[in-house]
Amino acid sequence: MRSFKVNKILVCYLLTKFDNKKTLLNFIYNYKKNNSGLKHNLLICFKLLNSIQINSFKNILSNIEYIDYIDNSKLNDYDLGSYMRVAQKYPSFIILFLNSHSYPIRKNWLKKMLSHYKNKTLIGTTASNESLLTSLKLKRFYKFFSYFYKLLKYKKKFNPFPNPHIRTSGFLIKGSDYISFIKNKKITNKEDAWSVESGINGLTNYFKRKKYNIFIINSDGLKFTESSWKLSETYNYLKQSKSLISDKHTRKYLKLSLSKRLIASYNSWGS
Repeated sequence: MRSFKVNKILVCYLLTKFDNKKTLLNFIYNYKKNNSGLKHNLLICFKLLNSIQINSFKNILSNIEYIDYIDNSKLNDYDLGSYMRVAQKYPSFIILFLNSHSYPIRKNWLKKMLSHYKNKTLIGTTASNESLLTSLKLKRFYKFFSYFYKLLKYKKKFNPFPNPHIRTSGFLIKGSDYISFIKNKKITNKEDAWSVESGINGLTNYFKRKKYNIFIINSDGLKFTESSWKLSETYNYLKQSKSLISDKHTRKYLKLSLSKRLIASYNSWGS
Protein backbone atom coordinates (compact mmCIF):
# COMPACT_ATOMS: atom_id res chain seq x y z
CA MET A 1 0.00 0.00 0.00
CA ARG A 2 1.10 3.58 -0.56
CA SER A 3 2.52 5.67 2.27
CA PHE A 4 0.35 8.42 3.71
CA LYS A 5 0.62 10.93 6.55
CA VAL A 6 -2.03 12.08 8.99
CA ASN A 7 -1.38 14.04 12.18
CA LYS A 8 2.08 12.46 12.66
CA ILE A 9 0.55 9.66 14.74
CA LEU A 10 1.66 6.13 13.91
CA VAL A 11 0.38 2.74 15.01
CA CYS A 12 3.19 0.25 14.33
CA TYR A 13 2.13 -3.39 14.18
CA LEU A 14 4.88 -6.02 13.94
CA LEU A 15 4.72 -9.26 11.94
CA THR A 16 7.56 -11.81 12.06
CA LYS A 17 8.43 -15.24 10.70
CA PHE A 18 7.10 -16.68 13.96
CA ASP A 19 3.57 -15.47 13.16
CA ASN A 20 0.88 -16.92 10.93
CA LYS A 21 -2.17 -15.76 9.00
CA LYS A 22 -4.45 -16.25 12.00
CA THR A 23 -2.36 -13.81 14.03
CA LEU A 24 -2.74 -11.13 11.38
CA LEU A 25 -6.44 -11.85 10.83
CA ASN A 26 -7.08 -11.42 14.58
CA PHE A 27 -5.37 -8.05 14.49
CA ILE A 28 -7.25 -6.82 11.39
CA TYR A 29 -10.62 -7.97 12.74
CA ASN A 30 -10.17 -6.16 16.06
CA TYR A 31 -8.52 -3.11 14.49
CA LYS A 32 -11.52 -2.66 12.18
CA LYS A 33 -14.10 -3.53 14.82
CA ASN A 34 -12.80 -1.06 17.41
CA ASN A 35 -12.57 2.40 15.92
CA SER A 36 -9.49 4.20 17.23
CA GLY A 37 -11.34 7.51 17.57
CA LEU A 38 -8.39 9.38 16.09
CA LYS A 39 -6.88 9.74 12.62
CA HIS A 40 -3.53 8.04 12.37
CA ASN A 41 -1.20 6.05 10.14
CA LEU A 42 -1.14 2.27 10.42
CA LEU A 43 2.30 0.81 9.68
CA ILE A 44 2.85 -2.91 9.22
CA CYS A 45 6.44 -3.88 9.96
CA PHE A 46 7.55 -7.15 8.34
CA LYS A 47 10.50 -8.78 10.15
CA LEU A 48 12.64 -11.82 9.21
CA LEU A 49 10.24 -12.78 6.41
CA ASN A 50 11.07 -13.86 2.88
CA SER A 51 9.27 -12.40 -0.15
CA ILE A 52 6.82 -15.31 -0.40
CA GLN A 53 5.79 -14.91 3.25
CA ILE A 54 5.47 -11.14 2.89
CA ASN A 55 3.28 -11.47 -0.20
CA SER A 56 1.10 -14.00 1.59
CA PHE A 57 0.53 -11.53 4.43
CA LYS A 58 0.00 -8.67 1.98
CA ASN A 59 -2.85 -10.58 0.32
CA ILE A 60 -4.65 -10.54 3.66
CA LEU A 61 -3.97 -6.79 3.97
CA SER A 62 -5.39 -5.92 0.54
CA ASN A 63 -8.51 -4.25 1.97
CA ILE A 64 -6.83 -2.07 4.56
CA GLU A 65 -4.78 1.11 4.14
CA TYR A 66 -1.35 0.93 5.70
CA ILE A 67 2.28 1.93 5.37
CA ASP A 68 4.39 -0.95 4.14
CA TYR A 69 7.68 -1.26 6.08
CA ILE A 70 10.07 -4.15 5.51
CA ASP A 71 12.74 -4.48 8.18
CA ASN A 72 15.80 -5.63 6.23
CA SER A 73 17.83 -6.52 9.31
CA LYS A 74 18.87 -10.18 9.29
CA LEU A 75 19.58 -10.08 13.03
CA ASN A 76 16.81 -11.22 15.33
CA ASP A 77 17.00 -8.31 17.75
CA TYR A 78 13.40 -9.00 18.77
CA ASP A 79 10.54 -6.53 18.58
CA LEU A 80 12.54 -3.74 20.19
CA GLY A 81 15.17 -3.66 17.45
CA SER A 82 12.52 -3.35 14.73
CA TYR A 83 10.82 -0.59 16.69
CA MET A 84 14.12 1.29 16.70
CA ARG A 85 14.37 1.21 12.91
CA VAL A 86 10.75 2.33 12.52
CA ALA A 87 11.41 5.19 14.96
CA GLN A 88 14.52 6.18 13.01
CA LYS A 89 12.35 6.53 9.90
CA TYR A 90 9.63 8.45 11.77
CA PRO A 91 11.44 10.28 14.62
CA SER A 92 8.96 13.16 14.82
CA PHE A 93 5.90 10.87 15.01
CA ILE A 94 4.13 9.75 18.18
CA ILE A 95 4.22 5.96 17.81
CA LEU A 96 2.13 3.24 19.42
CA PHE A 97 4.17 0.05 19.17
CA LEU A 98 2.18 -3.21 19.16
CA ASN A 99 3.66 -6.68 18.93
CA SER A 100 2.10 -9.33 16.73
CA HIS A 101 -0.18 -10.75 19.44
CA SER A 102 -1.61 -7.37 20.49
CA TYR A 103 -4.77 -5.70 19.24
CA PRO A 104 -7.34 -3.14 20.41
CA ILE A 105 -10.43 -4.37 22.24
CA ARG A 106 -12.18 -1.07 23.07
CA LYS A 107 -13.44 1.73 20.89
CA ASN A 108 -11.57 5.07 20.99
CA TRP A 109 -8.47 3.25 22.22
CA LEU A 110 -6.01 5.59 20.52
CA LYS A 111 -7.99 8.73 21.34
CA LYS A 112 -7.99 7.81 25.04
CA MET A 113 -4.24 7.29 25.06
CA LEU A 114 -3.40 10.44 23.12
CA SER A 115 -5.66 12.58 25.32
CA HIS A 116 -3.03 12.16 28.06
CA TYR A 117 0.02 12.56 25.85
CA LYS A 118 2.32 15.58 25.92
CA ASN A 119 6.05 16.08 25.50
CA LYS A 120 8.25 13.83 27.64
CA THR A 121 5.61 11.15 28.12
CA LEU A 122 5.66 7.35 27.98
CA ILE A 123 2.28 5.62 27.92
CA GLY A 124 1.82 1.89 28.45
CA THR A 125 -1.20 -0.29 27.80
CA THR A 126 -0.18 -2.59 30.69
CA ALA A 127 2.43 -2.67 33.45
CA SER A 128 3.72 -4.97 36.17
CA ASN A 129 5.85 -4.98 39.33
CA GLU A 130 7.20 -8.46 38.60
CA SER A 131 10.94 -9.04 38.90
CA LEU A 132 12.90 -11.72 37.05
CA LEU A 133 15.44 -11.58 39.86
CA THR A 134 12.90 -12.32 42.59
CA SER A 135 11.15 -14.93 40.42
CA LEU A 136 14.37 -16.90 39.95
CA LYS A 137 14.09 -20.16 41.91
CA LEU A 138 16.38 -23.12 42.55
CA LYS A 139 14.29 -26.04 41.26
CA ARG A 140 16.89 -28.81 41.52
CA PHE A 141 19.73 -28.89 44.04
CA TYR A 142 22.19 -30.33 41.53
CA LYS A 143 21.67 -27.18 39.46
CA PHE A 144 22.84 -24.98 42.32
CA PHE A 145 25.95 -23.66 40.58
CA SER A 146 24.13 -22.69 37.37
CA TYR A 147 21.40 -21.12 39.52
CA PHE A 148 23.97 -19.18 41.56
CA TYR A 149 25.70 -17.96 38.38
CA LYS A 150 22.40 -16.76 36.93
CA LEU A 151 21.47 -15.13 40.25
CA LEU A 152 24.68 -13.07 40.25
CA LYS A 153 24.07 -12.09 36.63
CA TYR A 154 20.43 -11.10 37.25
CA LYS A 155 21.43 -8.97 40.24
CA LYS A 156 23.37 -6.77 37.84
CA LYS A 157 20.46 -6.49 35.39
CA PHE A 158 17.21 -6.49 37.36
CA ASN A 159 15.83 -4.88 40.49
CA PRO A 160 14.16 -7.15 43.07
CA PHE A 161 10.40 -7.03 43.53
CA PRO A 162 8.70 -4.58 43.32
CA ASN A 163 10.11 -3.80 39.91
CA PRO A 164 7.58 -1.43 38.28
CA HIS A 165 7.83 -1.36 34.50
CA ILE A 166 5.77 -0.76 31.39
CA ARG A 167 5.26 -3.98 29.44
CA THR A 168 6.53 -3.67 25.86
CA SER A 169 3.67 -5.61 24.24
CA GLY A 170 2.12 -2.17 23.72
CA PHE A 171 3.50 1.28 24.50
CA LEU A 172 3.26 4.79 23.06
CA ILE A 173 6.14 7.24 22.79
CA LYS A 174 7.63 9.82 20.44
CA GLY A 175 9.97 8.22 17.91
CA SER A 176 12.97 10.38 18.80
CA ASP A 177 12.49 9.64 22.51
CA TYR A 178 12.56 5.91 21.86
CA ILE A 179 15.70 6.29 19.74
CA SER A 180 17.47 8.11 22.59
CA PHE A 181 16.81 5.09 24.79
CA ILE A 182 17.37 2.15 22.45
CA LYS A 183 20.24 3.36 20.23
CA ASN A 184 23.07 1.87 22.32
CA LYS A 185 21.25 -1.28 23.46
CA LYS A 186 22.50 -4.66 22.33
CA ILE A 187 19.73 -7.22 21.86
CA THR A 188 21.00 -10.65 20.82
CA ASN A 189 18.90 -12.99 22.97
CA LYS A 190 15.72 -13.18 25.03
CA GLU A 191 17.50 -12.15 28.22
CA ASP A 192 18.64 -8.92 26.54
CA ALA A 193 15.05 -8.25 25.51
CA TRP A 194 13.83 -8.83 29.07
CA SER A 195 16.48 -6.45 30.34
CA VAL A 196 15.36 -3.75 27.89
CA GLU A 197 11.77 -4.18 29.04
CA SER A 198 12.15 -4.50 32.82
CA GLY A 199 15.82 -4.16 33.70
CA ILE A 200 17.66 -1.65 35.86
CA ASN A 201 18.59 0.20 32.67
CA GLY A 202 15.38 -0.73 30.86
CA LEU A 203 12.73 1.39 29.20
CA THR A 204 10.80 2.51 32.29
CA ASN A 205 13.79 3.22 34.51
CA TYR A 206 15.54 5.14 31.73
CA PHE A 207 12.61 7.52 31.33
CA LYS A 208 12.04 7.76 35.09
CA ARG A 209 15.57 9.08 35.40
CA LYS A 210 14.75 11.54 32.61
CA LYS A 211 11.73 12.76 34.65
CA TYR A 212 9.19 11.72 32.00
CA ASN A 213 5.51 11.30 32.75
CA ILE A 214 4.80 7.55 32.71
CA PHE A 215 1.16 6.49 32.63
CA ILE A 216 -1.10 3.51 32.09
CA ILE A 217 -4.39 4.40 30.38
CA ASN A 218 -7.41 2.16 30.81
CA SER A 219 -10.72 1.79 28.96
CA ASP A 220 -12.34 4.47 31.15
CA GLY A 221 -9.84 6.89 29.64
CA LEU A 222 -8.24 7.41 33.04
CA LYS A 223 -4.50 7.75 33.57
CA PHE A 224 -2.66 5.92 36.33
CA THR A 225 0.78 6.74 37.70
CA GLU A 226 3.19 4.11 38.98
CA SER A 227 1.76 3.86 42.49
CA SER A 228 -1.67 2.96 41.11
CA TRP A 229 -0.90 0.98 37.94
CA LYS A 230 -2.44 -2.12 39.50
CA LEU A 231 -5.75 -0.29 39.99
CA SER A 232 -6.06 0.40 36.26
CA GLU A 233 -7.35 -3.19 36.00
CA THR A 234 -5.48 -3.71 32.74
CA TYR A 235 -3.12 -6.53 33.74
CA ASN A 236 -3.37 -9.50 36.09
CA TYR A 237 -5.76 -7.90 38.54
CA LEU A 238 -9.40 -8.70 39.37
CA LYS A 239 -11.29 -9.39 36.13
CA GLN A 240 -8.78 -7.32 34.12
CA SER A 241 -11.84 -5.77 32.50
CA LYS A 242 -10.49 -2.32 31.65
CA SER A 243 -7.81 -3.13 29.10
CA LEU A 244 -7.61 -1.08 25.91
CA ILE A 245 -5.22 -3.49 24.23
CA SER A 246 -5.24 -7.27 24.45
CA ASP A 247 -2.04 -9.33 24.25
CA LYS A 248 -1.27 -13.03 24.65
CA HIS A 249 -0.52 -12.72 28.37
CA THR A 250 -3.67 -10.75 29.19
CA ARG A 251 -5.66 -13.40 27.32
CA LYS A 252 -3.83 -16.17 29.17
CA TYR A 253 -4.84 -14.60 32.51
CA LEU A 254 -8.51 -14.55 31.51
CA LYS A 255 -8.43 -18.32 30.89
CA LEU A 256 -7.06 -19.13 34.35
CA SER A 257 -9.07 -20.52 37.24
CA LEU A 258 -9.71 -18.13 40.14
CA SER A 259 -6.94 -19.69 42.25
CA LYS A 260 -4.41 -19.39 39.44
CA ARG A 261 -5.49 -15.81 38.77
CA LEU A 262 -4.70 -14.99 42.38
CA ILE A 263 -1.22 -16.46 41.96
CA ALA A 264 -0.66 -14.51 38.73
CA SER A 265 -1.87 -11.33 40.41
CA TYR A 266 0.44 -11.92 43.39
CA ASN A 267 3.42 -12.47 41.08
CA SER A 268 2.66 -9.22 39.24
CA TRP A 269 1.65 -6.98 42.13
CA GLY A 270 2.36 -8.65 45.46
CA SER A 271 -0.21 -8.93 48.23
